[in-house]
Amino acid sequence: MRNNNIKKKQITISKSSVERKVQSLGPVENLEQYVRQDWWRRIFNSLYLKTDGDVVNDNNITVQEINLFSQFLQLKKEDQILDLCCGQGRHSLELARRGFMHIFGLDRSSFLIRSARETSKKENLTAKFREGDARRLPYPSDFFDVVMILGNSFGYFESITDDLKILKEVFRVLKPWGRIILDVADGDFLKQNFKKRSWEWIDKEYFVCRERELSFDQQRLISREIISHTTKGVVADQFYAERLYDQSKLSELLETSGYADVELQSELYPDSRRNQDLGMMERRLVFTAVVKKEWSPTKLKINGKLQNVVVLMGDPQRNDKVKPGAVFDEDDMYTIDQLKMALKENGDYNFVYLTNHNNFIPELLKLKDKISFVFNLCDEGYFNDPRKELHVPALLEMLEIPYSGSGPQCLAYCYDKSLVRGIAKELNIPVPEGIYINKDDTIFDLHFKFPVICKPNFGDSSFGITQNSVAYAGEQLIKAISEIRDSFGYNYPILIEELLTGADLSVGIIGNPPDAYHILPITEEDYSAIPEKLPKICGYEAKWQPESIYWNIKSVPAHLHNETREFIIDCCLRLYERLECRDYCRFDWRLDANGNPKLLEVNPNPGWCWDGHLAKMANHEGKSYSQLLEAIFDAVEKRLEIKPLNGNSD
Repeated sequence: MRNNNIKKKQITISKSSVERKVQSLGPVENLEQYVRQDWWRRIFNSLYLKTDGDVVNDNNITVQEINLFSQFLQLKKEDQILDLCCGQGRHSLELARRGFMHIFGLDRSSFLIRSARETSKKENLTAKFREGDARRLPYPSDFFDVVMILGNSFGYFESITDDLKILKEVFRVLKPWGRIILDVADGDFLKQNFKKRSWEWIDKEYFVCRERELSFDQQRLISREIISHTTKGVVADQFYAERLYDQSKLSELLETSGYADVELQSELYPDSRRNQDLGMMERRLVFTAVVKKEWSPTKLKINGKLQNVVVLMGDPQRNDKVKPGAVFDEDDMYTIDQLKMALKENGDYNFVYLTNHNNFIPELLKLKDKISFVFNLCDEGYFNDPRKELHVPALLEMLEIPYSGSGPQCLAYCYDKSLVRGIAKELNIPVPEGIYINKDDTIFDLHFKFPVICKPNFGDSSFGITQNSVAYAGEQLIKAISEIRDSFGYNYPILIEELLTGADLSVGIIGNPPDAYHILPITEEDYSAIPEKLPKICGYEAKWQPESIYWNIKSVPAHLHNETREFIIDCCLRLYERLECRDYCRFDWRLDANGNPKLLEVNPNPGWCWDGHLAKMANHEGKSYSQLLEAIFDAVEKRLEIKPLNGNSD
């Protein structure tokens, strides 16, 4: 009873009562018994900005911290960033001053949020601030790229369970591959070095006396502040407690909450010009972690204002022999997440993603009458069988569902490299010298000179093409053929072509000739990072093996004579129509030693990934990944004669 009576006498002031003289409790034996469970509701007022002003109101410290945190997080101006427990918004406001466009701040203190809003309005900044509880965030799932919890704004609750709630809520609102940064007091350091008593002048009128002790369980640091005014006497006698996390406990907490790649980035020592008692801010730990999760399920919302689109993709639960290890790895999931993020930027569509190939047909039938079209990105093939890539559009045609990209006949043509060579020759389009070897052939007549390159006749994604595919003599050629058959398990015909040594080119077309189409900037592979002794080819190693020297190949804008450029484009357009390509396509060319262009491959429904050739071409003319996808959607809708639901038209 004595303890409860004492608690009733405790006074914690708000802004409205700052100027009043209050009664101090005087000496107390146990600080912990005076700490209210919800102390954090009352203490963050105008006096907080005074007592911790040497850190929280020092612009130089804020600038230094944002420089550091931006480096750790690799922040981009377009990132959606939440500054959680933002206080008066010092970090949010600094980011907004630097041109970051989507800054959100949330804090429990109405006083500090008002202060942040006033500063933002005064400086004409775009940062948005709202009051709220960090355990129940008022934001949708998968909304933010980055969440920051800075300035030791973590560990205020009496139970560690509440800290876990915060981290799990942050996990929810972060997008897949979103990042969290956590700036928390170094618990081990404070346990050994906290000052039991101190006092300091805040300014010429206010001074503060502090007492500190560890909690009974040694897991929290209990603090008491008595703030006095020179003429008004004591204006606050307040108690608070903060949990002390060490490195291992904080890592464990993040991992328990589902985060990956948990990493201690730095220890932080604020450069306080006042250089007095820094309390919990004296030495801090800066952790980062990454959210690796699936996008939250989305329901198809039929509201009459948006196009509804089903996105068909490969099945991550199945093996895919084209990929290293024959599985969807972390890079593949990252690529899928980048696609979903880019598609979300286009507010004219609702998207539903289908990846379970066992359920393709019933799910499509269920959605058939509710969607505008299917965005077919299943270049892995039905059941991840590359020879069944054409089965997906064939299935959609049988179900009478409109879809993006080329049809089954085109995919069948272009999957057969030898067949494309024959069609190109019919159109008087030059191709490298080459021969076709059946799977059982052991003797063949090579009627052109070495060096040569051998490749699988069927397939894409450079499957089976490595540096060892290049041969300079007969013995090497036999070995190269054996590697394709043995190492890659390829039991189909092989194509042997003369090795071209000129510029390695790619041409991208979006649209549907002859009516409406766009030629993306032609790109050239930059092989300057490849040692002279290695063949200059962009094969399997360049696309699938980051540890390979070939991973360093870059795509750059091509420098071609106008006559060569026009010839290549004309050939591509003729092939586009002859092969019945639709909506978007990529053509691979290479110049010979004399600068003559020769067609290598035609790629309908080419790689759609964020770092693929099409995305790089778009980037060379200033288009983002999202804008590239939007251009493909425009081509699909024009071909299918889908009218905008908002009534507007070009």
